[in-house]
Amino acid sequence: MAAVSLFRLSPPLAAVLLLSFLAAVQSIGVNYGTLGDNLPPPAQVAQFLKEKTTIDRIKIFDVNPDILRAFANTGILVAVTIPNGEIPGLTDAGYARRWLAANIQPFYPATKINYILVGNEILHWGPQNLRDNLVAAMRSVHQALLLSGIKDIKVTTAHSLGILESSEPPSLAKFRPGWDTGVLAPLLQFHRETKTPFMVNPYPYFGYSPENANFSVFHPTKGVFDKFTRRTYGNMFDMLMDAVYVSMMKLRYGDVEIAVGETGWSALGESFEQPRCSVANAAAYNGGLVRKYKSGRGTPLMPRKRFDTYIFGLFNENLKTGPLSERNFGLFRPDFTPVYDIGVLRQGTAAAPQQPVPRPALPAPAQEGKKWCVPKPDATDAELQANIDYVCSQGLNCQPIQPGGPCFDPNTVRAHASFVMNTYYQSEGRHDFNCDFSGSGVLTFTDPSNGPCKYVS
Repeated sequence: MAAVSLFRLSPPLAAVLLLSFLAAVQSIGVNYGTLGDNLPPPAQVAQFLKEKTTIDRIKIFDVNPDILRAFANTGILVAVTIPNGEIPGLTDAGYARRWLAANIQPFYPATKINYILVGNEILHWGPQNLRDNLVAAMRSVHQALLLSGIKDIKVTTAHSLGILESSEPPSLAKFRPGWDTGVLAPLLQFHRETKTPFMVNPYPYFGYSPENANFSVFHPTKGVFDKFTRRTYGNMFDMLMDAVYVSMMKLRYGDVEIAVGETGWSALGESFEQPRCSVANAAAYNGGLVRKYKSGRGTPLMPRKRFDTYIFGLFNENLKTGPLSERNFGLFRPDFTPVYDIGVLRQGTAAAPQQPVPRPALPAPAQEGKKWCVPKPDATDAELQANIDYVCSQGLNCQPIQPGGPCFDPNTVRAHASFVMNTYYQSEGRHDFNCDFSGSGVLTFTDPSNGPCKYVS
């Protein structure tokens, strides 16, 4: 069929076709995590998303072949993630081509893979050898795609907003010194050359407080005024996105597109996570995000930009570690019933009533309102040593874990990592994401201090 120019049609018909085209190719996406022992098989997930929802794209945190097979011929876009540990090896062109042949080519193009993410939040959590090799690995994967004749899969990587030194007001935002010109400028140059998006994970959830509750979850507010740009912000999401944009502008890469790899809200949490974690807040935030996306409205500094966006996450995942909130970010329960309605169900699909899920009784915290960051039980010594190296390279006080220091004994990697991970968490503002450490950290409300070793709180 010959291509049809919208400009040769009558204005009303052109408008209808244009709106239909936009609706067909631009819908909000979702992160499909699999850390649960009660989740439905991928084939059922693919069928559910295609038939019952308007979600037309997913992002996964690996290259799970069962998921890639299940989404073949569905028309749903699939973004995959290369594990962080593969990054140094991928700088070798031969290895990159072999990885592609083993993990992507058997499924493409039947499965519509649109992004390959080279690792996840590498700059924030490191270790340093991954940061040093990140851009080279991305270039190598991109080149391997071209040599294989694949031109429609974009290479990117997702960043936590820990890459920002400051974000408020947006006009004064900037990337962290050292990362700005050392890694982010070369990375943004790659995105400019390959016409691929710079992907970030903005979470107003982490900036929530009872005082800014409405601002965090898209409820109407009087707004926050940035006196330098003379723009007023009605919600925290826009403020974070403009902070990223301003930081890119300061490196002269304001022309690079931005995508949202993760953003979401937990519907249930422990006592120390209240009143942030609730069905009402999760429904308000994610519902507001969907409405904003559908409206096509951008941000005060990017008024006409619509960002490719992935909500976190698809299901509640009962095997995730950490506080209760980590297991309750899902839009849906494992039986496909919605936790709350945000407007992604197709007409005729019933939504569950928006009532809070009963919260189990929990022991009272040892010290009400205080949290500490410690290693997860399954964290390896290699991961924890990397955490020690990272924290101590940031200029924080690591003297207590040195010989003769009050926290030197017990002289184990786990004990030393516990102390410095908590020091980092406390000094960086006590945001939950400051205790992630590439998935090796967890928050506790029990003071881990022992003997002469006193943990910061």
